[in-house]
Amino acid sequence: MMHNGKETSVEKEPRESLNSDYANKDLAHAAEAERKEEEIESPRSSTSHDELPIVQRTSDSGLTRTKSAASQAITKVVSRLSTYSTKEPGPPPDGGLLAWTQAACGWLCIFNTWGFVNSFGAFQTHYTTTLPQSPSTISWIGSTQAFFTFFLAMFSGRALDAGLFRPTIIIGIVFQLIGLFTMAQSTKYWHLLLTHGVLTGIGGGIFFCPVMGLISTYFDNNRGIAMGFATSGNAVGGIVYSLVVRQLLPALGFAWTVRILGFINLATLGVTVAFMKPRLTPRKSAPLVDWISLNDTPYLLFIVACCFLMASVYFCFYYIASYARDTLGLTYTSSVTLVILLNGVGIPARLLPGLIADRWTGPLNIFFLITFCNIILIFSWLAVDSLTGFYIWTIFFGMSAAAWQSLFPTAVGSLGVDLNKSGIRLGMAFSTISFAALVGGPIGGAILQAGGGNYTGSIVWSGITTSIGVCFVLAARVAKHGWEWKLKC
Repeated sequence: MMHNGKETSVEKEPRESLNSDYANKDLAHAAEAERKEEEIESPRSSTSHDELPIVQRTSDSGLTRTKSAASQAITKVVSRLSTYSTKEPGPPPDGGLLAWTQAACGWLCIFNTWGFVNSFGAFQTHYTTTLPQSPSTISWIGSTQAFFTFFLAMFSGRALDAGLFRPTIIIGIVFQLIGLFTMAQSTKYWHLLLTHGVLTGIGGGIFFCPVMGLISTYFDNNRGIAMGFATSGNAVGGIVYSLVVRQLLPALGFAWTVRILGFINLATLGVTVAFMKPRLTPRKSAPLVDWISLNDTPYLLFIVACCFLMASVYFCFYYIASYARDTLGLTYTSSVTLVILLNGVGIPARLLPGLIADRWTGPLNIFFLITFCNIILIFSWLAVDSLTGFYIWTIFFGMSAAAWQSLFPTAVGSLGVDLNKSGIRLGMAFSTISFAALVGGPIGGAILQAGGGNYTGSIVWSGITTSIGVCFVLAARVAKHGWEWKLKC
């Protein structure tokens, strides 16, 4: 019995363990069956909950990388369009290959803007003989072109300060080309006023001032020479445009003559887009008008001075050829030769004053001396009564007018101290004197018409206007530097 009892006790423990194993297996099978039933009833729930965040994170990561790549691409494009460097460039190099390349490209821009504007005397004479409008009315075409070229400088000058140099000059060039090629199709006065006056004026106004402002940022002691070199494109452009008109107009007609001028613009302005390079960092969140500059008394006096000077000089430029034809009896071709001579003598006259200003006198001193000589020359026009005398007068007047015009940007720059504001200050100056350029030719023409074609009244008005301008130049110089005439300024 004792043996049987022990045996029973020993066998009982394995059975209980075996039963427990079977029970655990049954529970596992039941749980597995229940899980499979849930998968059948809800197939979408079979996806592990842990997988969803992984998929979402992967998607977010890819989206972030895509956005980052797009942002970098946009940044590169904007950087390419706006400026080449965001680092402070230091003082101007004042010379070297890159700096003089900018001056050369600026020369091409001035060639196609102010060279075109200053050749209007050749167009004025042609329009007077082919259109029924009076000379005073026709002069509004050239005055409108000069007005927009000057006026838009305030807006385009700000684009240089903001770092938008390249897209600005591209837009301006497109306007200039559209104006020229539509001008070729023009046959009526209002056509020419819109194309020759408005469109080409807008184009030149958009890209002219940023180019001049950019050149000034590359030079310091040699700024006068560089600006004088660049503005000599004005004289060469006036020669080339006038020569093209004089030689091709009788042979090819008006349309193809103007188209050739358009192709010249396309070739030369393309070079400026390729090689001009902004140097200074952009100036962010700046207003369109620098109100601090408007509190600068010498700056304001100088701008007022140039308003009077510009009104006078554009009358002379527009009516020299007409005077030679109406008073001295020259033919159209011979009268246009005077426009070519007027611009030709401006080449050395635009270079030498800048050199003198940089080395000895400073821009304001020589500006005053040259404009004072301009008063004498304009009043001496009243004494001219022969063709030879008028050729001599044209040479001296052309040199004087070209000299002070080339000094204008340098003189404006000398009145400020902050290079980062050079674009906007120069733009404000150009925009202000645009109104004088707009009315100068028509006022002189209206006086001429009221005098029955006698030029005496118009010449006297031009001389008085120049005299007032010179008085304001003197006031600006004294307000800035006092009466110390030995001071270089």
